Amino acid sequence: MRWLLKRRLGLQSTLVWLAALTLLGLPDAAPAQPQPAVRVASKIDTEGLLLGELIIRTLQAHGIKTENRLQLGSTQIVRAALVAGEIDLYPEYTGNGAFFFADEKNPAWKNHAAGHARAKALDLERNKLVWLQPAPANNTWAIAVRQDLARSQKLSTLADLGRYVAGGGKLKLAASAEFVERPDALPAFQAAYGFKLRQDQLLMLAGGDTAVTVRAAAEQTSGVNAAMAYGTDGPVATLGLVILEDPKGVQPVYAPAPVIRADVLARQPRIATLLAPLFASLDGPTLQRLNAQIALEGQDARKVAEAHLKAKGLIP
Repeated sequence: MRWLLKRRLGLQSTLVWLAALTLLGLPDAAPAQPQPAVRVASKIDTEGLLLGELIIRTLQAHGIKTENRLQLGSTQIVRAALVAGEIDLYPEYTGNGAFFFADEKNPAWKNHAAGHARAKALDLERNKLVWLQPAPANNTWAIAVRQDLARSQKLSTLADLGRYVAGGGKLKLAASAEFVERPDALPAFQAAYGFKLRQDQLLMLAGGDTAVTVRAAAEQTSGVNAAMAYGTDGPVATLGLVILEDPKGVQPVYAPAPVIRADVLARQPRIATLLAPLFASLDGPTLQRLNAQIALEGQDARKVAEAHLKAKGLIP
């Protein structure tokens, strides 16, 4: 009996020894699979390009491969590409959540934190998209007019503009089709301030680049004296235009924020950590300055992005 027990113990020891030898011959862990490049896109306007370059430079500097899909198209095109999985990440604006989810009447969109929280919750539930930390800037839609028109007609607010247009004042607006047609853009301004622009009072331009619309007003292209603008536009004052105030708060808060597919973020969770300090650095005056360097001074967007990131200590 004792002999049988020793045989069993000896056999067990041999098996343990063989197992140890086998394990010693194996690597400590399976080799890490290379991650696919993160497809980063942006809208076609100047700020979209700037934000896209900032994202790409940040990720690349920290070892995350990217595929450049910047200036892909309008809001509808880029958004559809993200939902369909054709791209992985792009900068969007919180206020557009009201449009995406047909939720324009919800007051949350007019608050910076509440608008971001609502967009984040709705997009994650319905589309498996994650809204990362937003910038403090508010790039809300606005209308800018030439300074000479503002002075002569005493225009400082959209209420003033409404009275001027309704009274037969001469106005021609350069804008994108999106601004003219979206119910939360020009139609919302017109409804709130009691004016209506005819078709011959509109110069419809392709894309959503306000650098083009503002320049059209500055140069009075085709009789234009007003332009679609954004709250963070750099060229407005330099080109002799003034943004009219929105006393009724018609527009939602449009805080820039990266939006990423949830499955991509699960594979690359560092993306959220890397982009948070970047977007925290982008307040309104900063974006105006960076946008002006590109749109007015003609600087390369990539170099502008890299200079900002180095100045903030976000990349080596």
